[in-house]
Formats: sequence, structure tokens, C-alpha cells
Amino acid sequence: MMMNLFSIFDPMSSTLNLSINWISTMMGMMFIPKIYWMISSRINMMMNFLFTVMHQELKILLGKNNGSTLIFISLFVFIFFNNFLGLFPYIFTSTSHIAMTLALAFPLWLSFMIYGWINNTNHMFAHLVPQNTPGMLMPFMVMIETISNLIRTITLSVRLTANMIAGHLLMTLLSSTGTSMSFYFIIMLIIVQFILLTLESAVSIIQSYVFMVLSALYSSEVN
Repeated sequence: MMMNLFSIFDPMSSTLNLSINWISTMMGMMFIPKIYWMISSRINMMMNFLFTVMHQELKILLGKNNGSTLIFISLFVFIFFNNFLGLFPYIFTSTSHIAMTLALAFPLWLSFMIYGWINNTNHMFAHLVPQNTPGMLMPFMVMIETISNLIRTITLSVRLTANMIAGHLLMTLLSSTGTSMSFYFIIMLIIVQFILLTLESAVSIIQSYVFMVLSALYSSEVN
């Protein structure tokens, strides 16, 4: 029974009072049968084409360190599976929690910063002051660039979480009013819900892609 509007995001399960809903995070691998890796199929070819396109795009962003594209493509697939599975009834959406998205964004950002400041210290200092900045504005630009660098983890995680929560809340809010509607309004509600579900499917792909590209951009800045 839904006690409030936000109970759909509750990670706690009633079974032995354990947070077993987080198991849905790895549920996406169950949808890939073993035969997928052995016999070529249309799905296999489509996925290979998608990964090839993303690999070529990431090579442009990463430059000489294009071998790390596998990390970002894996990140895309992981986030996409969790976003997409969350659209199904009774499946917990782990990417709608800041704890999950922050756990993905913070280690990436921290590793980029540690690598950049150790190996490319002068390059990292140069990033704090844009070219042709007047001398009087340099202290302010250093402060602004430092703050914008520190909040990258928050912006990455909050963007993904907020988009997942907003769509789910809107669909839940609309569906909860269906019991008090007439037959014709219910038909209209179903059509609206179908449109929202299509939109959420697109958002699940777009947000996965945005997370991957922004992470790759942050990685390219430290080289």
C-alpha cells in the first residue's frame, strides 16, 4: 500500500526488513541470455553498432587516451539498464536515489582530479584561469572555476536523479487519480500515460548518454 507519493522510491523491502530492492541494480544482466555472446542476431548487431558509434565519438573527446572508452560505454549500459527497468511496475529504480548516482559520479571525478593534479599539475592550474582574463578578475575566476570543478559530482548525480524522480512522480500522481474519474477521462488518462511512458523511455537513454559524455569530458580536461 502506498502511504505517500514518495513511497515508490523507498529502497526498504518488507521481507525481513532488508533493502533487497537494491538487487534490481544488477537485474539488467538477466535480460542478456548466454546465447547473445555466441550467436549473431539482430539485437547483437544493433548493440555492436551502437557501441561502435559511441566508441568513435568518445575517441574524439578523449584523444590519445581512447582506450578508456570501454569504461564510459560500460557506464552508459549500466545506467541505461537501471533507468529502463525502472519503468516496469514493481521494479525498484536505483538511479532515482542520490546515493546510487553519487556513488557512480564521485569515484570518477575523484580519480580524474587525483590523476590530473599528480601528472599534469601545470595544466590543472592553467584551467583555473581562462585565456585573456584581465589581471583584476583572475582571483575571482580562480574562485569560480574551483567551485564549478568541485560541484561537478553534485551536478552529475543530481541531474540523473532529478530526471528519474520527476517522470516517475508525474506518472504516479496521474495514475492515482484514475479511480475517481469517469470512463472517458480514464481513456484520456491512459493515452497521456502512454505518452509519458514513451517520453520516460527517451529520457532513460538521454540521461545515460549525458552522464557518459560529461564524464568523458571531465576526463579529457585533465590530460
